[in-house]
Amino acid sequence: MKFQKIIFLIGILFLSSCSELQQVVNQLPQDVISNTDIAAGLRQALDYGIAKQVKKLTLKDGYFKNDLVKISLPEELKKVDKTLRDIGLGDLADQGLKTLNRAAESAVKEATPIFIDAVKGITFNDAKNILLGADNAATQYLQSGTTSALYTKFNPVIKNSFTKVGADKIWSTIIQKYNTIPFVKKVNPDLTDYVTQKALEGVYTMIAVEEKQIRTKISSRNTDLLKKVFALQD
Repeated sequence: MKFQKIIFLIGILFLSSCSELQQVVNQLPQDVISNTDIAAGLRQALDYGIAKQVKKLTLKDGYFKNDLVKISLPEELKKVDKTLRDIGLGDLADQGLKTLNRAAESAVKEATPIFIDAVKGITFNDAKNILLGADNAATQYLQSGTTSALYTKFNPVIKNSFTKVGADKIWSTIIQKYNTIPFVKKVNPDLTDYVTQKALEGVYTMIAVEEKQIRTKISSRNTDLLKKVFALQD
């Protein structure tokens, strides 16, 4: 496509007669894609990211065994983890880490409609520049425009998931045991806030995975709109 455009431009520069110029113009692509079409294509790519990649996060071990998004312990709790292991409570420490990821997996399953609505509601002010941007440009744009609102809606879902998977009880036990150890500095982390942020990061990461595939693999563009729009950035 880029080669054809160069040929057309050369023709316009060097042809002198009006009839010859008109012939060149007539050969120009007629299906000019509007900013609206490009925006629709970007939304569809993000939708596919939710349908194909974010869905994987909702499965058992969707976070826990995915190195791209696995939720590790916050800095404050790494010393708790080490101390518990040092005193022979490694199994409890393992349970604590796993339940953080289980809570995220459970919450994303319930919150998927929230992410779909976020994609529908986003306005691409400069869709063409986003299309021609980095492999995750649309995802970055989505993230910059929706993170705050999604956090507000997603945080209570995470809180409910903590109870659902038993993470609240396990972490209550962990913190109580740790805080009774002599000479340690007591901790009281806000795990709901931490897991909400990390779970959201995981969602955006997986959407970006699908966006990159659509951008770089023509075979991943399985609708006419995706083929039409993303052909512009090839």
